[in-house]
Amino acid sequence: MRTFYSCLFYLLIPFILIRLVWRSLKAPDYRYRWNERFGFYNRKFVQDVIWFHAVSVGEAEALFALAKQIQRHYPDAALLITTTTPTGSARVKAVMKESVVHVYLPYDIPGAVNRFMQCFKPRIAVIMETEIWPNLFACCGKNEIPLYIINARLSEKSARGYQKISALIAPALAQVKVIAAQTQDDASRFIAIGAKSETVRVLGNIKFDIEVSNEIIEQGLQLKVGLFGGRFVWLIASTHKDEEAIFLEIYKNIKQEIPELLLVIVPRHPERFGEVSKLCELYRLAVVRRTSGEACPRHIDVYLADTMGELKMLYAAADAAFVGGSMVPVGGHNILEAATVGTPVLFGPYMANFKDIAQGVLRQNAAVQCRDSNEIIRAIIALHANSAYRQSLAEKGRAFVRQNQGAIARVFGLLEQDI
Repeated sequence: MRTFYSCLFYLLIPFILIRLVWRSLKAPDYRYRWNERFGFYNRKFVQDVIWFHAVSVGEAEALFALAKQIQRHYPDAALLITTTTPTGSARVKAVMKESVVHVYLPYDIPGAVNRFMQCFKPRIAVIMETEIWPNLFACCGKNEIPLYIINARLSEKSARGYQKISALIAPALAQVKVIAAQTQDDASRFIAIGAKSETVRVLGNIKFDIEVSNEIIEQGLQLKVGLFGGRFVWLIASTHKDEEAIFLEIYKNIKQEIPELLLVIVPRHPERFGEVSKLCELYRLAVVRRTSGEACPRHIDVYLADTMGELKMLYAAADAAFVGGSMVPVGGHNILEAATVGTPVLFGPYMANFKDIAQGVLRQNAAVQCRDSNEIIRAIIALHANSAYRQSLAEKGRAFVRQNQGAIARVFGLLEQDI
């Protein structure tokens, strides 16, 4: 089955490259460093690395605290972090700087994977969340590289898909030493798609162990006073196509009730910054882009965060935050950053990717779920009118995060046997 999979992958390479070119029209970084995706490198790298793979920004953000803990305990160890997306690459470089090596993960074809392994010779391989690559996993087994999947999660939909190709997936999972699942449901789904039950453990979600420094909080508070003029700030985080229009329409309605309202929009993907700016103008709303450095006096409606890596700071500048990807069927995004900062959190009905977190935070009345525009309007008006309500939501959100912390310590203890 893996031979057929590899042949098919080779046949699809021209189309994959065309897709990279297509994506580069909006995100130019996709047209660079193709050699890394095929396991070719223009210089020699350190070997015997502790290798982590985080597909994009969200996984990378969750990984940083663990990587830094390993660096503190093993200062002489070399760390390699691979990503798939340019935004993930940029985030690794911004946060970890020169303390780690970064390249793109090679495509899952035998030649590229073998060249990658020969170049870095990992002592341990650690995959974040849900990445299952048959050739990569087989190569780890062949080279006796201990392979872990940490913070592992698997949706019902993904599990059904993997079960249809169990002849390919089960042998891949047989190469994994331990799958550290976020929840018992995730653990059960991994077993259902072919993982051996003795290799699956529930260690919790390391995203609860997020780090937000006092410096970041202070920067956010300074932004609120300096550029936002103390206005009531409503932040919409990680928005997707067709989602901004919903909030721009809502803003125009709420503005009548809250004249000092400022809408801060943080698109999920940087290639959409220009598109969102034009959309604001189409709605006849005055917009300031963060990169302009301009302030937001009362006549400005929208502050467009056209930068990367500043979301925690922007949460600290907000009076309320709506986490996007949840008003369109994307599956939601991580609400824990906002909760950790102490910003009241709202989200929409589509939270399949963060189902357990959403259910947990709602059980403790630590966030608000809004199913349509009318519910969003009512929620924002209520938050604006009642500072005690905002403070209560913020405190409950922080408490929810604290109660679920500790996964990084457990995962670190698990990995130590092979570091």
